[in-house]
Amino acid sequence: MENKYEIVKHGIKESIISEGYKVSDKLPTESELMEQYHVSRYTIRRAIGELQNEHYVYRIQGGGMFVDDWQKERATHVNNKMIGIITTHIADYIFPNIISGIDRIISANGYSIIISNTHNNHQKERQSLIRMLDNNVEALIIEPTQSALNNPNMDLYQKIKEAKIPTLFINAYYPELDFPHIGTADSDAEEKLTEYLLDQGHEKVLGVFQVDDIQGVHRMNGFVHAYLNHPEISYLSEIVMYQSSDEMAKIFEKIAKIFTREDRPTAIACYNDQLAIQLMDLIRSIGLRVPEDVSVVGFDDYQLSKYIDPSLTTVEHAKGKMGIDAGKMLIKMINHEEIESIEYQPEMIIRKSTKARDNK
Repeated sequence: MENKYEIVKHGIKESIISEGYKVSDKLPTESELMEQYHVSRYTIRRAIGELQNEHYVYRIQGGGMFVDDWQKERATHVNNKMIGIITTHIADYIFPNIISGIDRIISANGYSIIISNTHNNHQKERQSLIRMLDNNVEALIIEPTQSALNNPNMDLYQKIKEAKIPTLFINAYYPELDFPHIGTADSDAEEKLTEYLLDQGHEKVLGVFQVDDIQGVHRMNGFVHAYLNHPEISYLSEIVMYQSSDEMAKIFEKIAKIFTREDRPTAIACYNDQLAIQLMDLIRSIGLRVPEDVSVVGFDDYQLSKYIDPSLTTVEHAKGKMGIDAGKMLIKMINHEEIESIEYQPEMIIRKSTKARDNK
């Protein structure tokens, strides 16, 4: 639990970093801050003293407290060998492999990492960015949050850019920013996966995609492109879209209703393996079989996908390689070396969750 002075310090610092207070702005008086935070004068002075030492604030005798040029001071003093990593998740799915790959390279080059988790929420992303700036990290590796939506944190990203903090995006990127990135050719891969289902005789395929992440939008576009290659059956396709904040029970209820129809789809293309595994359970719960009645494909080659019954047809995700490549690229960026963005071309992995359909 934070001490009172730390709450005051972090509150003022957050306002400075997010430009609630700009460089050279006059801060509220000690009395005004005491009233705002409901603390003593001693607490305010201790918080301001630490902010002065960190070059966020300066005093003018008899004139008050002002915002210092913290970005200029940061560029002069930062050399703490600390790298910040911000991802949407940390402990589950593909993320441990990515983070482990990053850490192997970063630690081998004498750096330590600070990890923060946004849960794919913009407010938590904002808190993570402020935390990283607060810790004066030398560089950042970031997985964008809800990357298909307008981002309210562009002010902080502009601060990062102005401060010339080497920053690398993974899995997705914000088109408004020219930071390098590492990702997967999601649209092409999903198109191939859907073409595989169509080649197997599945004319009625349901696509289920998370569309607040740009990866999901690209995968959905690949699904659509596959059907555009077959205009004679494109009207048979269906799509269910959802966002990470949606109540998944309602999404599953909607999908269950689709599969109780007489003209139900014979295959599902899923946003990722995690969703595919859940939908395989759903299919079985309504009395249908995978793959005899419904073929299912995922995306990412999650480590459990090969062990479930039936094993899941999917598309590989670089995971550990992405982490290693991200670590190497960031070290080059820190050393002012030339780098280029990377886009992996993943391969399909055909397993037992799909089966050819006889349409005769």
